Amino acid sequence: MENWITVTPETLGKVIITILLIFTCIIVITRIAGLRTFAKMSSFDFASTIAIGSILASIVLNSDQSLVKGAIALGGIIAFQSLFALLVRKSDRFKKLATNNPILLMKKGEIIYENLKATNMGEDDLIAKLREANVFNLKEVHAAILESTGDVSILHTSGNKQVQDKILQGVQE
Repeated sequence: MENWITVTPETLGKVIITILLIFTCIIVITRIAGLRTFAKMSSFDFASTIAIGSILASIVLNSDQSLVKGAIALGGIIAFQSLFALLVRKSDRFKKLATNNPILLMKKGEIIYENLKATNMGEDDLIAKLREANVFNLKEVHAAILESTGDVSILHTSGNKQVQDKILQGVQE
């Protein structure tokens, strides 16, 4: 039976060396590919980041995986991500096919419920994002946009500092 609590010095040493080597590899690949490698600019970038994390974990924790195989997999994902970014920049048709457009969730203080429904986002989720942006009143919001990255941008001004009850909707006291 496998021991889940202790580790042999040999295994521990192998894990530490693997971590040092694979992270050195990822730093080199990232320096070559550029800072965009881990930027969250699109859903594809997010998926690439998850895949890279999964590969890193597999290499470090799975003794059956070689460092060379892991480095090739990391390089391949980053190369594919760079190709994807290039195609998005160069081809409007590809961009339209492969990326999400930002969608307006609020305009001039009014929630656009059909857009919430279309994006599978609940009103409580939007209200939470408004609170994070320090919105005190829905009328302060010029626009709330669900970005292509999945982030919500809130464009607002703060004139009246009294918190509207709706902003506190769903908050447990």
